[in-house]
Amino acid sequence: MAAGPDPANGAVSNHRRRRFDVRVVPHRRRSPFRLRDWRMSTKLATVLMVPSMAFLVLAGVQTSALVGRTTALNDFSRQVGIGRQITAVVQQLQQERDRSAGELGALRRGGDRATAATDLKPLQTATDRAIVDLRRAAEPLADADASWRVAFSEALEAYDQVVDIRPAIPPAVLSSETILSNYHRAVGAMIDLLAEPTPGQDQPALNDAVLRYVQLARVKELSSRVRAQLYAAARAGGYGTEDRVLLADLRAQQLTALGAFRVAATSDQIRRYDETTVTPTFLTAVQLEERSLPAGDASPAVLPAEQWWAASQQRQELLRQLEVGVLDDAVRQADDASSGQLRATLLVVGGVVAVLLVALLISLLVGRSVARSMRLLRSQALRIAQVELPDALDRLKTVTGGVPAIEVAPAVVRSLDEIGELAEAFVAVHRSAVSVAVEQALMRRNVNAMFVNLARRSQVLVERQLELLDDLEREESDPDQLENLFKLDHLAARMRRNDESLLVLAGTDSTRRWNRPIGLGAVLLAAAAEIEQYQRVRIESVADVYVVGHAVGELVHLLAELLENATAFSRPDTVVVVTARVEATTSLIEIVDRGLGMSPAALGEANAVLASPPAADVAAVERMGLFVVSHLAARLGLRVWLDGGEHGLVARLALPAELLATTVPVELDPPASARMLATSAARGVARSPGITLEAGAPGPGIGARDMPVAGRPPGVAVPRQARPVPVRAEDVLAPAAARGDGGGWWSRQGPSAPAAPAPAVPPAIPVTAGTNERGLPVRVPMAQLSAVTRLAQPMSAPNRADPDPEAVGGMLSRLYSGVRRAEAEDTTEIPVPPSGGHDEGGRRQ
Repeated sequence: MAAGPDPANGAVSNHRRRRFDVRVVPHRRRSPFRLRDWRMSTKLATVLMVPSMAFLVLAGVQTSALVGRTTALNDFSRQVGIGRQITAVVQQLQQERDRSAGELGALRRGGDRATAATDLKPLQTATDRAIVDLRRAAEPLADADASWRVAFSEALEAYDQVVDIRPAIPPAVLSSETILSNYHRAVGAMIDLLAEPTPGQDQPALNDAVLRYVQLARVKELSSRVRAQLYAAARAGGYGTEDRVLLADLRAQQLTALGAFRVAATSDQIRRYDETTVTPTFLTAVQLEERSLPAGDASPAVLPAEQWWAASQQRQELLRQLEVGVLDDAVRQADDASSGQLRATLLVVGGVVAVLLVALLISLLVGRSVARSMRLLRSQALRIAQVELPDALDRLKTVTGGVPAIEVAPAVVRSLDEIGELAEAFVAVHRSAVSVAVEQALMRRNVNAMFVNLARRSQVLVERQLELLDDLEREESDPDQLENLFKLDHLAARMRRNDESLLVLAGTDSTRRWNRPIGLGAVLLAAAAEIEQYQRVRIESVADVYVVGHAVGELVHLLAELLENATAFSRPDTVVVVTARVEATTSLIEIVDRGLGMSPAALGEANAVLASPPAADVAAVERMGLFVVSHLAARLGLRVWLDGGEHGLVARLALPAELLATTVPVELDPPASARMLATSAARGVARSPGITLEAGAPGPGIGARDMPVAGRPPGVAVPRQARPVPVRAEDVLAPAAARGDGGGWWSRQGPSAPAAPAPAVPPAIPVTAGTNERGLPVRVPMAQLSAVTRLAQPMSAPNRADPDPEAVGGMLSRLYSGVRRAEAEDTTEIPVPPSGGHDEGGRRQ
């Protein structure tokens, strides 16, 4: 056995023996100065030192605190930065709210609804665009702190209420206070979101920066609400009872917010605010607003609507610019704080890393030896597990002759530590695995040889039994006894199929071969003849296609296994329906039963076996039919799968174009034998374009020229048998020749009286078998021999009786049985002639 070196048997090379002996010599001392000879415990103790661990813990804690602070400031900077989008939304909401307040006042005086809706539409669109920008800017803050996310959700919900209240503005079905309150809540929620960023208690400067722009935003909001009230009164033509109180309250709140802003703002920001308030446009709005203030008992003046709107709009724009500047100051201050904290964190982390690098440099020299050895060992293990061992097993599985030599590579790790010892142990395991695989290959080869030998011997006995049954059938005249003989004949044919299953189990091809195309209908009938409950098989429709000869035997076997399964697992009072149709370039065969069915799990498992043929084992023997079908399908290159039917299972078989004959030979299908016709009619085989069951009419796939290369003689006609009888596959694939008037060769009544000899006249047109691929006629050997011979014979020659058909049938049966026994004993297959050759009769294929 050439399975690599075996130390137990002394089959180790000199080089390997020297290396192996170094490891077992007791006086050899390990060198403490060579890293590869250190023990694993020494290496680990060197690398994992206590000071290094303590330093790592302290550095980790410090670094974690710094990273957390940096992260918090970074989140704060992003939250402050998103204030630009928030203030833009507030600006658009204020514009839409103030304009809506004026339109509501005009509608209450009988204004045009369409005009109001048209005027508000651009403002609403601008607000929606600002909200979209805010949502896009808030996407990176999805993992921000919970308080900010809650405030953001509340702001979006408030805006959704504004969107829902918009349709109520043109019809003015709701009060102005109800509609405007939704806008107030939305603006307030946005300002609350603006105040959410919190850098922590240790950053008071950043807190003041947030407070500044929030207070300025409140001043701007109160100014906008005053504008809305005055604009609504101007469009309505007067003030309501509550308008005066509300205006006074808003002006008081505005002065309070302005004072808070001046307290929190820097001197530069106060200077910019003062410069803004003395601009002409700002003063114009202030002067108009002062006209609306009540003077004593007199009612406040109603301002011109368009003039007030234009002046207040310019004032709001100035406050907006001031708000943007204050917000930019806060954003810049937050970014500077975040960047400074990041730099401090990086400096601390850099110092920690520098210290760790010194420690790692020392440990790297120690761990490098371990890592290199582990990498080499892992590489060798993966190579063995994924390449070498699977290749060796594949070579042993496919071996047909002697067992090939399989070498085991030595260990790649040559160190004297535990890893080196582990590598040697792994090589020993590899060697043992290869040895076991070689033993299993030898055992599998012997078992396959036993299977083949037993199957061949059983085939010889079955053929002899079939020959004896043929003799008994020819000599028996009792119909009942003849029926029993036919059943016994059918059981013997099923035994032969089991022998062929054993050959498939052993990986050997079947000996039944055909050298010419056979009709698909004949193949289906032959498969039905191979099973026990053949009467329950109903062939409803078969496409007019032909199967190449070399695949007929194995296809019949495969279909017989599927039909056997369908009849065995369905009720006896049901039928199994078989159909065959052409789809594109393939032919699809369906076998439908009304049986128990299968669970989805079992169905998936069976389809997996059919798609990938498993190896021969005990499970394969227990489910031999499924195993045989999967291997035959893989051998023929076709696809078989099972589907759950309405009342049972549907087995589908797709024949590829490679198994279908492209051209059909001429004179392919003479009439079928009476024995086959009786059985087909008893089973209820439906007439179809592919199968014709009328006596004397040819049917595709059933003909005398479809004789197997090493098969049995065709069945005999039994006119007196009126009940169904079983047939064999040979009776279907090679039926009797056409009978003339008065009987024929295979008639059991014997030959009829010879007719008076007629003068032999050579045919005017030579008999041919079609044309070959070159367009030349194909001669039929001996087709004109009888006519020529009779011309040379004298007319007064005495009449000679025809030979006894029974004797001729027995002689042919013994001839073919002898050929089959010779095949079985020699365990070789009869070669199938290639396309374009000649069959046994010398005819062109």
